[in-house]
Amino acid sequence: MKQFLTTVGALALSAGTAAADYSLTILHTNDFHARFEPISKYDSGCSAEDNTEGKCFGGSARLVSALADARARSNNSILVDGGDQFQGTLFYTYYKGKLAAEMMNKMGYDGMTVGNHEFDDGPEVLRGFMDAVDFPVLMSNADVSGEPLLHDKLAKSVVIERGGEKIGMIGLTPQDTDELASPGPNVIFTDPVQAVQGEVDKLTEMGVNKIIVLSHSGYGVDQKVAAGTTGVDVIVGGHSNTLLSNTNERAEGPYPTMVGNTAIVSAYAYGKFLGELNVTFDDAGNITEAKGEPIIMDAAVAEDDVTKARIAEAAAPLEEIRNRVVANTAEAIDGERGSCRAVECAMGNIIADAMLDRVKDQGIQIAIQNGGGIRASIDAGDVTMGEVLTVLPFQNTLSTFQVDGATIVAALENGVSQHEEGAGRFPQVAGMSYAFDVSKPAGERISDVMVGGEPIDPAKVYGVVSNNYVRNGGDGYKMFRGAMNAYDFGPDLADVTAEYMAKMGPVKPMLDGRITKK
Repeated sequence: MKQFLTTVGALALSAGTAAADYSLTILHTNDFHARFEPISKYDSGCSAEDNTEGKCFGGSARLVSALADARARSNNSILVDGGDQFQGTLFYTYYKGKLAAEMMNKMGYDGMTVGNHEFDDGPEVLRGFMDAVDFPVLMSNADVSGEPLLHDKLAKSVVIERGGEKIGMIGLTPQDTDELASPGPNVIFTDPVQAVQGEVDKLTEMGVNKIIVLSHSGYGVDQKVAAGTTGVDVIVGGHSNTLLSNTNERAEGPYPTMVGNTAIVSAYAYGKFLGELNVTFDDAGNITEAKGEPIIMDAAVAEDDVTKARIAEAAAPLEEIRNRVVANTAEAIDGERGSCRAVECAMGNIIADAMLDRVKDQGIQIAIQNGGGIRASIDAGDVTMGEVLTVLPFQNTLSTFQVDGATIVAALENGVSQHEEGAGRFPQVAGMSYAFDVSKPAGERISDVMVGGEPIDPAKVYGVVSNNYVRNGGDGYKMFRGAMNAYDFGPDLADVTAEYMAKMGPVKPMLDGRITKK
């Protein structure tokens, strides 16, 4: 097991004599989402044939090779993760956190923050993962004292030693994780700025002057944390799947993004990039230089043979499920994050239509699917169950319930309330249509809601189908918790979608104007 020092609260350090300059390479990943195998340009599965032809990206075997190369370029490096190793493919469905722990140990991670998806199966699975890894898993902005599985294990921050210097690391997770996942009632999430500053102050008192925040909070929150705190040198981001780069035209900002004296980095998602930030500190712990670039994990990066063989071994139990052809589509079905969290998207229409089709004989008129639950596109040709499960990996079940029209409008308002942030609550729908205007304040954006061709009646009771996550308040849909006649134990959403696509014959992806952005 790798050596790491204990939590800052139980450690007293004196400031040692530092060299004039201290250089550190920070290697980082985020939002890996169980993509142990190579992925396509759509971030979903990529066939062995396509991989041989050089059309695939990422996968654990490429990361192992890239890390060896990166470490050879640096005489002083650390490897950290910005959260959300869990959830996203059949590997997680089958192994939960066990394969992630094995691979992260193999790669030699030095620290990780808790992402919201690390709570998808409650504190128990997170604790099992933490017991299996050789590095600290951190989360500063939560009170876990009331959760027996975490209170003695999940630290807010840690100090590690590298190259003769002490480095402080602080974990950060979304403040709304209780809405995004299943942490249970005993974990209380708190403000990120205050939490980070509190840990920085403790570390500083101990003489630690090089501080890295591992933040699964999104690019926007990372900038707020950088602006609202003092003493943070680097923020390694996650959650918003943000690509920061100085060369990639799809980047959302420079790598690093400097806010005051704080360098913010993020490396997209799914193991498609390995972040590599080279930082130089002066004697006082101030950054004098921060430069780097995410490295794309394309065919130019050789796959490590031993790791490739291990992943193939781990995939063996999944093959029968994954390779079953369930449908065919003449063209690609768009399930991209940037589409399904912002506008009507083809994958959202198919999923919502599938939900409604399954339960329409139960008096259900409306389907609502959160865009964040749609995790990938599907390319043209045969559609396998593995591809459907990559799109819908959460094992959500259909939930049917009744609410009045006013509640539905409130739900739609919630759905578009964080549109600017690309939040996963954006509603894909069936059996209804609506318009929204993001120039208006949150809570006043929805208009022109139609159900069955008629304007919605605020007082009328409607039958709704969604998934059990949304019905139970996930993604801010708390207005559904008190719904009438709720039944949360319908069939698996991925199975329903696969069966509907099969029934369609050749799938015909389409947009029909059911959602209008004004």
